[in-house]
Amino acid sequence: MNILFLLTPKASVACLDDSLTVRQALERFKAHGYTATPMISKEDGRYLGTVSEGDFLWYIVNSGLENIKDLEETKACKLLKPNYMPAVKVDAKMDDVLRMVLSQNFVPVVDDRGIFMGIVTRRSIINYYYEKEKSASGALSK
Repeated sequence: MNILFLLTPKASVACLDDSLTVRQALERFKAHGYTATPMISKEDGRYLGTVSEGDFLWYIVNSGLENIKDLEETKACKLLKPNYMPAVKVDAKMDDVLRMVLSQNFVPVVDDRGIFMGIVTRRSIINYYYEKEKSASGALSK
């Protein structure tokens, strides 16, 4: 099975870009209500990593900020953790994606150049296999 069938395209994914300050990113993050969001390069659309709500929390706690305005002085890309929620290439095997969604809600998908294409969500995978099983069971009961 091709993972493109399950892909939520970039245009439908709430992303952050690396030009945002921590405050701007936090405001966008809050507006969408997700617990993790991909960050892409504003310049060329490459996937840089994923930022979680915990990343914001720990940044604020560890930085010793006294004022929320101080969040305007740091770029949000400083929040990225190395190798957190790595992307898969568009031609990745479904087994690899399945293993990844066991421990994360979505898997970022990139093309051969590392350009962000979208995400495959845990929900879309579960729904695909549910519908597949449902149609197979229906075919057997007839």
